[in-house]
Amino acid sequence: MRLIQKVGEWLDLRLQLGAPIRETAGHPVPRETASWFYVFGSAALTCFMFQIVTGILLALIYVPSAGEAWNSLQTLNHGVSLGWFIRALHGWGSNFMVAIVLIHMVQVFLFGAYKFPRELTWIVGVFLLLVTLGMAFTGQVLRFDQDAYWGLGIGASIASRVPIIGPWAVNLMLGGPIIAGATLSRFFALHVFVIPGLLIAFVGVHLLLVLKLGINEWPMPGRIVRRATYMQEYRELTHKQGIPFVPEAVWKDILFSGFILFAIAVCAVHFGPFGPSGQPDPTIIQTAPRPDFFFLWLYALLSFLPPSAETPILLIGPAVGLIVLLVLPFVAGEGEKSWRRRPIAVLTILLVAVGLGSLTHLAEHTPWSPVMDAWSSQPIPSEFLHGRTALERHGALVFQAKQCHNCHSLDDKGGQRGPALDRVALRLTEDQLIRQVIQGGGNMPAYGKNLSPAETTALVAFLETLHPANQKPARNASQAVTLGASEVSPR
Repeated sequence: MRLIQKVGEWLDLRLQLGAPIRETAGHPVPRETASWFYVFGSAALTCFMFQIVTGILLALIYVPSAGEAWNSLQTLNHGVSLGWFIRALHGWGSNFMVAIVLIHMVQVFLFGAYKFPRELTWIVGVFLLLVTLGMAFTGQVLRFDQDAYWGLGIGASIASRVPIIGPWAVNLMLGGPIIAGATLSRFFALHVFVIPGLLIAFVGVHLLLVLKLGINEWPMPGRIVRRATYMQEYRELTHKQGIPFVPEAVWKDILFSGFILFAIAVCAVHFGPFGPSGQPDPTIIQTAPRPDFFFLWLYALLSFLPPSAETPILLIGPAVGLIVLLVLPFVAGEGEKSWRRRPIAVLTILLVAVGLGSLTHLAEHTPWSPVMDAWSSQPIPSEFLHGRTALERHGALVFQAKQCHNCHSLDDKGGQRGPALDRVALRLTEDQLIRQVIQGGGNMPAYGKNLSPAETTALVAFLETLHPANQKPARNASQAVTLGASEVSPR
């Protein structure tokens, strides 16, 4: 003990950290806040630290390469002692962290802790929630299995619909026009360096604000927040009824965090790690890819929305929701904090919970598209082959071999995950068809790595024949003008 004391004194003399640590640990909090309702923030911090530890252990084996990522996860699952357990701990730790952050945000909202003077604390908390969801999404992509591949395709589709910056955002996300090795490298960098760095920065600011402004008092009915008097009233409250955070209030945080870690371990042992499912291959359409639990509601929403409503809702809905969260403390920064006297706040939480819960439940039973039971070997109707050239017939064979029938119908025969192709040549020019096949777009993945140049040429040649006999296929207007000018120019 003497040696430890001397080492501590030696370090404190040089680092000067003893006084700030003691001041932080002993900062006074209102007695009522030493409650089980106030343990979620520290539990979220515990989960984040746990994710850092397990993530470092996984990074020792994981290879962020498109050719090796899936194999390295198989090695962790079957070839490394307790590798499956570490993966399971990391996966379930991510789910628990997202859940706890969401619960903490709901508790803060219902307890009015976003009101003056904690507006900035709330705003930082909103960004912490967004970054936590970003961690969950990028972690799923690193599995680089079928679910990750198709989920990333949907994410790229949503990003591509953003006006002006959409194509730039997709290129930044994927590292090119298609999902490939550069995509995985970028998401590895996001998941391991960029997002954790943002989390650490936001957590540091959040803790600083909590220490400087104090923990929100228990929301007693009739205790009104007024900007002119609140700070003085809070100081008087902590002076009369305050207790030091350590040791009188911290023990509940420690117990709850320990329980959360135990629950993560139990889930890891009982349920095991998440995936990986089949290797990523856009030609394998018989999969039923679903995102991780906290994004299932979005999956169901996309399944039920009519195509014409997808883009407005996907672009406007999240933006409006984020703006509402950010401006909330400025438009409702005073008044009652108690949820018992704020029925609109309670009703809002109930409506959001029922809506997201219903969509999540539906996602467990909802196909990706209205009809996804097409048989890939179903023959192409003969009218689409009559009078075709050898190249165009070869394109029909490529259409069949690559299972395009599973997503697209011809003559109302086939899947409905993608649009019917009976008249596709009227909608897209040759260049647009080539770009769509190679780079993907919408809910269609990129096939650039799965088709040879000859196969792409043949497939596009066949697609160009898909138009009514009495209508000409689409063409590039600028090229048509150039061609017309060359025909009339003097020779």
